[in-house]
Amino acid sequence: MATIQTRHSVEAPLMQLNRYFDDQVLSLGFDNSNGESSVGVMAPGSYEFSTSKNERMVVISGALVVQRHDDPEPLLYSDGEEFHVPADQTFAVEVTEPTAYLCEYS
Repeated sequence: MATIQTRHSVEAPLMQLNRYFDDQVLSLGFDNSNGESSVGVMAPGSYEFSTSKNERMVVISGALVVQRHDDPEPLLYSDGEEFHVPADQTFAVEVTEPTAYLCEYS
């Protein structure tokens, strides 16, 4: 069963540390010429996230099993693969090994 996301943030001038799910998901948020992004790591577990913006997620290393609202069944994404989640949606993620990701917001 997925746990609902909670966020704890520490801000620095160039980036923001985001801590979710009792530090099982950590990300560094930043802005650059591509816009707003974050890069992070997820420990093995089940998580549920909510979006406020469109998100493009790229798996850097590891694998994510993702269940989006409109998907008939969960889909596996691994190294170099990406998926998109529209704004104002909830999606569930199953992580079976430590996984690094990049998330770009629009």
